[in-house]
Amino acid sequence: MKKIILTGGGTAGHVTPNLALLPSLKEAGYEIRYIGSYQGMERTFYFGCSRGMERKLIETAGIPYDGISSGKLRRYFDIKNFSDPFRVVKGYAEARWLLKRHKPDVIFSKGGFVAVPVVLAAKHYKIPVIIHESDMTPGLANKICIPSALKVCCNFPETLKYLPSDKAVLTGSPIRAELLQGDRLSGLSYAHLSAGRPVLLVIGGSLGSVAVNTAVRNILPRLLSSYQVIHICGKGNLDESLIGTAGYVQYEYVDAPLKHLFAAADLVISRAGANSICELLALRKPNLLIPLSAAASRGDQILNANSFAKQGFSKVLEEEVLSDDSLFDAINDLYLNRNSYIQAMEQSNLNNAVKTVVSLIESCVK
Repeated sequence: MKKIILTGGGTAGHVTPNLALLPSLKEAGYEIRYIGSYQGMERTFYFGCSRGMERKLIETAGIPYDGISSGKLRRYFDIKNFSDPFRVVKGYAEARWLLKRHKPDVIFSKGGFVAVPVVLAAKHYKIPVIIHESDMTPGLANKICIPSALKVCCNFPETLKYLPSDKAVLTGSPIRAELLQGDRLSGLSYAHLSAGRPVLLVIGGSLGSVAVNTAVRNILPRLLSSYQVIHICGKGNLDESLIGTAGYVQYEYVDAPLKHLFAAADLVISRAGANSICELLALRKPNLLIPLSAAASRGDQILNANSFAKQGFSKVLEEEVLSDDSLFDAINDLYLNRNSYIQAMEQSNLNNAVKTVVSLIESCVK
C-alpha cells in the first residue's frame, strides 16, 4: 500500500486543508499518518481540551497522529529564541526516526513550524515533499522548506513570483467536500432564525477576534433592523447580555452544523486567513474581509484580502479604519452589490484544488 505522511500546524488553517484531502487519498489507496506537535495547537479553542485542536481534529478523522518537538523560529527578539532552536533540533531527530519507521512514499506539508523538521528529515531520506503555501508571500517556515520540496502549491496568482518557477503550481486551497453540502433550511432551523430576512454570518477565525466581535455588537441594534445575525465569536467571547436577542445568535464555535450555517448565510464577515477566504470563494458567499492589522501580524492577511478584492471576490475593510459607521456602511454596500461578487466568484478557475493536489501527490509516488 502507498504511504503518505501529512504535516503542518499552528492554526486550524494549517490543518483543515489536510483534512480535505483525506477522502481522495483514501480512495487512491493511501495509508495516511499525521505528524504534528506534541500538544497540537497550544490554544485549544475548537474543542476546549488539553490535547490541543490540531491533534483532536486529526484523531477525530481517524488518522494516526505522531507528535514531535516543535519550536518557532522568530525574526524578532523573544526569550524563547534561546530555547526553541533546541526544540527544532530535537524535532528533527524525532522526525527522522518516524520517517525511518513508517517509510512513507511522499510527504505533504501545509506549513507551520512543526513541518520544518519533517520536511528536512524527508530530504535526508530522499522522500519527495509537496508543500502548500496558503498566504500571498511564503512564511519563514515554508521559506526554509521550499529548497527541499519537489513542488510548491499556492492559492494566489501573485504568489507565483515568490516561488521557484520549476516548482510553483497554482492550485487554490483544498476545501472539505462536506462544507459544500450544507442546507439553508437546516441552518436556519439550527440557529432558530426565519427565512424572511437576509442572514449575516460573522466569523472571527479559530481564535476569535475581539475587534470584530466588538464592532459587530456595537451596531447590533442597527443591523437587526435589516438583517439576522449568526455570530461565531470564539471561546470565552460570548456576551451573556445579548442571549435571547431576537434575530441574533452567538456561538463560541460550531463544528458539524457549520456547513448549514454557511448555506443559510447571505453575507459573511470574516478575517482574511487564506484558508477561510478560499472556503468563501468555493461557497460563492459575498464577503466582507477585515484582515488582521500589520501591527499584529506580518501583514499576510492584508495581502490576501487585497488579492481577493482585486479579483472582485471580496469587499475589504481594514481594521485601522474600522468604526461603527464604516462597518455598517460596508455591510449595506456588500448586500446591495452581492450579485456582482457572486458572478466574479463563479468565474474563478480555482474550483478543484483537491483533485489538483492529489494528482501532484500521485505523480511523486513511483
